Amino acid sequence: MRYTDTQPMQIHPSAIVSKKAILADDVQVGPYCVITDNVTIGAGSRIGSHCLIDGNTIIGSSCIIFTGAVIGSQPQDLKYKGERSFLEIGNNNIIREYCTFNVGTGEGGKTRVKDNNLFMAYSHVAHDCSIGNDCVIANNGTLAGHVTIEDKAVVGGLVAIHQFVRVGVLSIIGGCSKVVQDIPPYSTCDGHPARIFGLNLVGLKRNGIERDVIRQLDQAFKTLFSSGLSPRHALEKLEGEGRLSKEVAYLVSFVKSSERGVSRSCRVKA
Repeated sequence: MRYTDTQPMQIHPSAIVSKKAILADDVQVGPYCVITDNVTIGAGSRIGSHCLIDGNTIIGSSCIIFTGAVIGSQPQDLKYKGERSFLEIGNNNIIREYCTFNVGTGEGGKTRVKDNNLFMAYSHVAHDCSIGNDCVIANNGTLAGHVTIEDKAVVGGLVAIHQFVRVGVLSIIGGCSKVVQDIPPYSTCDGHPARIFGLNLVGLKRNGIERDVIRQLDQAFKTLFSSGLSPRHALEKLEGEGRLSKEVAYLVSFVKSSERGVSRSCRVKA
């Protein structure tokens, strides 16, 4: 339903909510919030005090947005000239204090966030980012434009990720890292610039990955990142070893499709 003056008192009297915004009946909006015309918020979501929800923004159900967050603001992109662009946030996301999420840039551009993610305080999600499910972006994690974060990835505090970088599924990036190339799936990375330290063993075990698959991934990592082979020859070696588990096959596919290049091993000299 559209917000009306007769809606039950889920909206604090000091909040400013456009009558063109679409809010589910049980959405809660805290003091001094501003929600503009083209916003849709799903059932069970809660907006804390002093938040701005702006732009062509859709927020799913059961999301919690804490004090001072700015969601759906214009992209920080000098090419942006007011084109119609979008932000879409899925269900069960937690967005902590003073996070900033931008809409896409260019006509029809879209920033996408799926489900069950945690964004800690002061995180920034720039225009045209794509974030999967069950990710954690720790305090002051900064995603530049067009960054892709795959499912179940963890980005440490104060990490800065360059434009167009991809962060693979079930990877983890240590705090204060500078990420300028793709982070491979299932990896632990850290540093300035970020380097590969090995498998994300804790994440793999917590997600029920079988021991044999972990062993195969470990061998694949050694071949790809520590063997001294060129990327092309390492990939050829892996693909020539016969049937690969789906996890190793995905790792190979990710590396082959990289446009920025993949982060190097900490064991390889610059």
